[in-house]
Amino acid sequence: MQKLTIKLHTPMEDDRPVYITGNFNNWAPADPSWRMHQDDARNFSFTFDNIEGLPDEIEYKFTRGSWNDVELDDYGNEPPHNRMISRYERCAEDEIRNWRRDGKFHNDRFLPVINIISEQFEIPQLIKTRRITALLPWNYYETDKHFPVIYLQDGQNLFDDFAPFGSWGLAKRLAFLAERGKAEFIVIAIDHAESERIAEFTPTLPTSVLGSGDGEKYARFMAETLKPYIDSHYRTRPEREFTGIGGSSMGGLISIYAAMLHPEKYSRLMLFSPSFWVTPNLPIRFIDEVPQFEGRIYIYGGGRESEMLVGRLQAFYDKINTVNHERNLQVRLSINPMGRHSELEWGREFPMAAEWLFDFEE
Repeated sequence: MQKLTIKLHTPMEDDRPVYITGNFNNWAPADPSWRMHQDDARNFSFTFDNIEGLPDEIEYKFTRGSWNDVELDDYGNEPPHNRMISRYERCAEDEIRNWRRDGKFHNDRFLPVINIISEQFEIPQLIKTRRITALLPWNYYETDKHFPVIYLQDGQNLFDDFAPFGSWGLAKRLAFLAERGKAEFIVIAIDHAESERIAEFTPTLPTSVLGSGDGEKYARFMAETLKPYIDSHYRTRPEREFTGIGGSSMGGLISIYAAMLHPEKYSRLMLFSPSFWVTPNLPIRFIDEVPQFEGRIYIYGGGRESEMLVGRLQAFYDKINTVNHERNLQVRLSINPMGRHSELEWGREFPMAAEWLFDFEE
């Protein structure tokens, strides 16, 4: 009688039992009949003693006893697809590094310190004010360390669970990274200008669809006013080698434009679904005309966002790779074929981007 054994390795210490669930048991998340045998502290196994009656293609997941305690991927996200194996296989070996606990993918102990710098921070270049928020490492006030900084656009959408267009869940993402020793940086969240957001984030050069915007003034604000303030009031590593900028959609566009105008300030770019449609030649000009920019560029886009987005991101990636052997320029391109234009998608991508952008040990 043929048997099928599924083995699981999970390196994180956890005292909860593990269950296997799938299309063979009506997806019951905590049926005692499907509790895995604990071989040792980090290894589990389950053997189907008789494959007769099992589906030809077995779909399955692992839980710690409920759907609030399900397996997660390496970056705290629920895997988009079920695990699969043919019932005619003899053995499968799986690994899970992270689990939900009581519905959470993070540990509250590691949540960042959220410090609202000002509700009305002055932007002299635009004669406006804006809310600026610092998300400090959870142990910022328990150490004398100095930290890298990333400046992120659209602050309203980064960590507010009730944001009208959704949220990145940034505080929780940072807690997830911090528990693993990978959130050793400060985030400065800059609120957008509401009805004037598009104008502020549009480059100050001719564009075919939006005209000429206030992007140059906004970029000057970040480089000449905001960054000096942050460096003088917080324990930062102010050098360009330790300073990043990023955003999503139009926030991604203004971020690359700001780095183009002030390459002496930034060396880490986080570009999520950047609105290159506004000025399609800008990313190529950035590489050709700003050779002094060196560092890392992380590019992300979703396959369900627009017909041309992925092609433009691929072209930008290819362009960078034609010159990165001539200067210190590294790039990563991440495409989710099923990804949509949403805060949720960008939040899911953030841990992967941040881990790579702020890895100074490679």
